[in-house]
Amino acid sequence: MSNFVAALTRSSGIVAGILVAVTLVTGSLFSARETGRRIRPAWWLDLHNGLGGLTLVAVAVHVAASVFDADFGVGVLDVLIPGVASTSRGPLAWGVLATYAIAGAVLTTWPRRLRRPRLWRTIHVSSVAGVVLALIHGYQMGTDAPSAAFKIGLVAIAATASYALGVRAFDVLVRRRSTASGGSQPAPR
Repeated sequence: MSNFVAALTRSSGIVAGILVAVTLVTGSLFSARETGRRIRPAWWLDLHNGLGGLTLVAVAVHVAASVFDADFGVGVLDVLIPGVASTSRGPLAWGVLATYAIAGAVLTTWPRRLRRPRLWRTIHVSSVAGVVLALIHGYQMGTDAPSAAFKIGLVAIAATASYALGVRAFDVLVRRRSTASGGSQPAPR
């Protein structure tokens, strides 16, 4: 049973890391309107929201498996309060903070209309920091971190996410300049 729980902890962490990166990429490209014209924007938004929900499920499985892994020695308080763990304070704290940032973004998305847009945007953008913290957590605490495949995958995830964030940042800059110069914003696709 212990081997199963350890394997579940590792695999769910890897799956959560991949899902959170894909969610970040789809959200960044969708909000930058760089998803093409063939597929409707509502489809991209549904994809982004669905991936966010799947990410949260994978994170929940990862956290639960970590608590149930007797060899790991992580308790319920350790996964709820950053810095409580007696061992590996930093890496585990990064994972807890990443979980809160990602959960905040996912759980405030569906009732988005009930919240103020600026507050929602702040919470949602904080998930970018959550992605970074999750990747750091995986690198510092993951048992697969020393392997070449893990490092290559981590670099690929970071590069892809950085590209998508760069596209989004460029889009924001172009829109602000256009609005400041009196031009109209580009028409939605």
